[in-house]
Amino acid sequence: MQEDTKPPTKRSRDRTVSLDIHAQYRTSMRSRGSTRSPKGAGPSDARPSEILSPTPRRHLLQTPESLTWLQVGSHAEADFQARCTSPASVTSSVGSVYPYSSSASKRLTFSVLQQQDLTTRGSQSGSTQRDQGDSRHDPGAGRRWVRWMHKQGMKAWVVPLGIATSAWVKWCIGLGDYSGYATPPIFGDYEAQRHWMELTIHLPPQQWYTYDLQYWGLDYPPLTAYISWLCGKVGSLIDPSWFAFEESRGIETYNSKLFMRSTVVALDMLVYVPALYAFARIWHRSRSSRTQHVSLLILLFQPALLLIDFGHFQYNSVMLGLTLLAVNSFAAGLDLVGAVCFVLSLGFKQMALYYAPAIGSYLLGKCIFLGPVEGTRLFIRLAVVTLSSFVLLFAPFLPPIAPISIFFAAISRIFPFARGIFEDKVANFWCFTNVTLVKWKPLFFGKEGRLIKASAALTIAGFVPAVFGLLWGAYKTRPRSHSRESDAPAISFGTAARTPSPTLPLLLYAMLTTSMSFFLFSFQVHEKTILLPLLPLTLLLSGATAGDEVYSWGVLGNVVGVFSMWPLLKRDGLGIQYVATLLLWCRLVGYNPLRLRFDSFVGLLSTAVNGAMLFLHFLELVVTPPNRYPDLFPVLNVLISTPVFAFIWLWSIKRGIEVSWALGGLPGSGTDRGSKDHDDRNPTEELSSLRSEDPVRSVRRDHGARAVSLGHASGLALAGTSRYRDPRRRAVDRFRGSSVGIDE
Repeated sequence: MQEDTKPPTKRSRDRTVSLDIHAQYRTSMRSRGSTRSPKGAGPSDARPSEILSPTPRRHLLQTPESLTWLQVGSHAEADFQARCTSPASVTSSVGSVYPYSSSASKRLTFSVLQQQDLTTRGSQSGSTQRDQGDSRHDPGAGRRWVRWMHKQGMKAWVVPLGIATSAWVKWCIGLGDYSGYATPPIFGDYEAQRHWMELTIHLPPQQWYTYDLQYWGLDYPPLTAYISWLCGKVGSLIDPSWFAFEESRGIETYNSKLFMRSTVVALDMLVYVPALYAFARIWHRSRSSRTQHVSLLILLFQPALLLIDFGHFQYNSVMLGLTLLAVNSFAAGLDLVGAVCFVLSLGFKQMALYYAPAIGSYLLGKCIFLGPVEGTRLFIRLAVVTLSSFVLLFAPFLPPIAPISIFFAAISRIFPFARGIFEDKVANFWCFTNVTLVKWKPLFFGKEGRLIKASAALTIAGFVPAVFGLLWGAYKTRPRSHSRESDAPAISFGTAARTPSPTLPLLLYAMLTTSMSFFLFSFQVHEKTILLPLLPLTLLLSGATAGDEVYSWGVLGNVVGVFSMWPLLKRDGLGIQYVATLLLWCRLVGYNPLRLRFDSFVGLLSTAVNGAMLFLHFLELVVTPPNRYPDLFPVLNVLISTPVFAFIWLWSIKRGIEVSWALGGLPGSGTDRGSKDHDDRNPTEELSSLRSEDPVRSVRRDHGARAVSLGHASGLALAGTSRYRDPRRRAVDRFRGSSVGIDE
């Protein structure tokens, strides 16, 4: 009896225990007949099969909600004497918790593995809200296939097979029609791209932007012209008739179409696919190889880009790939390389300006973060590199090579304000309000300048929160006491400049905000420009867990983005490709558009929008629009799609504010980061610690949460160093440090 009433010692604190134990779990543990002594040192009658542990999850610590089993509850000290289990594993055994162990999965087929995964998820609907969410959401065919490949020892084949399969899908999409197929005399985008190849190989650069502007005059920046020249030269070597000057207009022979389709696939494989692979490796480098492979699959099969580039026919993947290479360079600390890549993206398509406010603010914020000395040096280097890159791109159109009028002619072609506020029926603010509120073109007839100014004002107001968040985050996280730099130990400029800014987690959200602001409010918007907001949205989605907020907005935005281009794809005869790519991608990410969702606002919105989209497609099949309203269905498409894009824009601002607060606090919040820590450390020590620890070190990790842009693991740079520790161990250590009162 005395032994039973003996107060517990501190030895019980040395055990890894669950810190959120409910009565039903303690009861079930005690019913197992454990004979452990109060000190926890005695023998146990438990068989090895009864030793329980939490179910391993790749994203267990992504959000604070997933740490309920690590949080302190109001329990007595005696509750922690025995080894405890997490709620998710109370009713499980080793065989059920680890169904994919090496001894049990050697002969598993993919279908059996899929069934076991679904069964396990169904049996682990524990006490946490995240566990309940996991059992409701399909992980997706892509994740299951990657898991199966890893279990079968074919891990090295995942990336080659994924890239090869995506190339095959792209080629199959290209077997269909394209923009302007058999529609003389102007044809479409296919003929425009082919004509530019013809133009550039037969005329000097000074005439590229002035020759016969009525028939697909060149209106893209110089890098597009240079690549067109290269493709035209290669095609002329194969068959000169494909690009015969003024005689090949409208040519649609089988071999010429085969060559044109091949150029799109080749440039995509040379620029965009390597950028995607680098993104998965750099931004998810602290996560498992499975997560990296799943991320790559999600990005490779993005339906909107597949349909536009390989169906409709364009080269958007080159522009997006160069932008993504710039983002990857920033994450690796190679800011000058990133600046060059982004200039090349701008030099290929002017639509890359949609990202310019976010990328420019990130680089300027890093200069602020580095301080007046190192920051000024970086600013000068960035300015020199950027200006030099632009000068080299436009060199054939600048004096002394060409008159200055040639340069201005190129600029007027690249930015065609004379075309109007929008073309066709595009799902943005101007077209939406033109249908529902006011007719903009008649209202501003003869006053287009005012309309351009109004558009610019709305666009700037739309992306100001993202720019402010990047600059404010850099200011709040900068090392303090720059005045003491002269007393600090020497540190090379290269080491400081190669350290990514702490605002890196904000970059993708800022790119989403700015690009969506341009799409909704800017001048002269096409349906295809939705590809620019979809890039950062899909990048964010690639690191998200099925069922969370980023995942829900990401899949909804991609599906609605493809739907918003349906009138364009329908004209091109790409209906089968439209349905096939959407179903394939939804299956890969585990998204079911027919499933009802009422658990959140985005769930309700998804349910309503998916139902509206399906109903509109059904109406198009059975109803012929009246002659009075020939554009009835495109207008209804705009009315469905525009609110979704507006909500995504607002959500990106909200997420940017949240991440900004996590970085350094909001203005006037009194959360001046590190006012105590920085007073005792000089800037050199700050920058050195940033280099050795984590590019996003200042992001708060309350309760072990990963408050970073993609939800990837905390410690982006720690994963490869000896200072890295598992987040769960850090959470337990914090608990031990704050639980002195329990022991005493």
